[in-house]
Amino acid sequence: MEEPELTVPPLKPPLHNTSVPRDKEPDLEDLEKLKKWQEERMTRKLRGEYESAVLHLGQVVNENLNSRMNIASIRVDGAVHTRKSFLGSLINPYLVTDKPHTLGSVLDTTRSLGHLLQETDIFDNVVAKLERSRDIFARPNDVNLVFKAKEKGRFFLNTSTQVGNDEGGASATCRVRNVFGGAETFEANLAFATKTRVSFHASLSAPLTRTLGTRGEISLFGTERDNTSYASHFEGVRGIRAVVRNGNLVKGLHEIGYEAVLRHLSNLTPTASISVREAAGQSVKSSLFHVWTRDTRDDRLLGTRGSYLKLSQELAGLGGDASFFKSEALGQLSRALLPHVTVSFAARTGVLCPFNDKLTLLPDRFQLGGPTSVRMFRASSLGPKDASDSLGGDLYWSAGVSLITDIPKKPNWPVKLHGWVNAGRLDALDKTRTIDSILKSSITQPSISAGVGLVYKLDPVRVEVNFGVPLTASKGDGTRKGFQVGIGLDFL
Repeated sequence: MEEPELTVPPLKPPLHNTSVPRDKEPDLEDLEKLKKWQEERMTRKLRGEYESAVLHLGQVVNENLNSRMNIASIRVDGAVHTRKSFLGSLINPYLVTDKPHTLGSVLDTTRSLGHLLQETDIFDNVVAKLERSRDIFARPNDVNLVFKAKEKGRFFLNTSTQVGNDEGGASATCRVRNVFGGAETFEANLAFATKTRVSFHASLSAPLTRTLGTRGEISLFGTERDNTSYASHFEGVRGIRAVVRNGNLVKGLHEIGYEAVLRHLSNLTPTASISVREAAGQSVKSSLFHVWTRDTRDDRLLGTRGSYLKLSQELAGLGGDASFFKSEALGQLSRALLPHVTVSFAARTGVLCPFNDKLTLLPDRFQLGGPTSVRMFRASSLGPKDASDSLGGDLYWSAGVSLITDIPKKPNWPVKLHGWVNAGRLDALDKTRTIDSILKSSITQPSISAGVGLVYKLDPVRVEVNFGVPLTASKGDGTRKGFQVGIGLDFL
């Protein structure tokens, strides 16, 4: 009798996975852990190899710093739109030298020239490398210094809305970098705002020296501003300016230049005072000016340490209607008083002296008061008045102390608590009074205010919501009690 043939029963899905108990392979979670462990292991290995290579390279370089080496040529690759003559003016001084070269001096030259190329604001990335010179006349120690560079985008166009200096608006900005291939920059801006109804500015700047430390700029500008909130008129300005700048903000930035401006006061309101009506019409200012600025603050809007100092002088009278000397000084000092508590001291002062016993013109005078100036007073409401119009002044000073701290239990919030005391005064230089009496009354009879509030850093501006009261005020000052909102760049 034949044995029956064994047959495999047909398999029907779904089939169960029986591999785990048989082959003991890890489950999916263990596979992820294994993969992560392997990646970390490879990362540690690569980091160790890299650190070892860097350490070995550093040892080789340090042991050969005094080895003779000479730079045969310097080349910048990737400078597509940059003039060769401009690059030559930067490079040639590093090639023409009688001093013997070593590896150390070559590395110093590489670092200095690379930093100089970055300062041109032409290149987005600069990488240097040394290559053995392939020239048939090259000596054994000759090398070529090659910079691999990538130029930044030449064209930039931006439209935005912004708030600042107690007004809001919209603007469009166009910028062209490296216009003629020599690190020149052309920029044009058109803006519309609530108080400055329209403004435009166009400028062309270029480096004037090989070290790039000095730049020149020529600009055209114009504004149409609504001043009816304090002086019952609109002011139109058209001008041209030429400026030379040298230095930097940390060590001190100098600006010296010439400015020619046509001013036009028009569109007087029906309630305009006699003084404003007499000032209406056109006037021309032609002046030389100098500005020195030094800024070491760790933050321009909410500094916790450092100082800021700005000194400016202007001499007008080289033609035109305005003839005066104006000087102004602004300073700020910030210090950490306690952990998370900062105290800030600020002061401003200015004097405007006319020549030949002339009266100063309304557009040239100082204005004082407002949420970014002496708080709890209306904007530009301090000083001489004619009816309800503020006429500005020739002599002013203002000072303030602010205490800024974190909100309890919220140290990381961008909103801070703020307590402050402000004082200031604005006067006209009256010919019938002596300078001593004017200075005495200005110092002994200030307008003072105090209050508390919240400060919010909203780059690029600072926003304040304050509650305060004026403590003392001169006759005619536009006081304000209760809440006041300030939005701007510079606060007292």
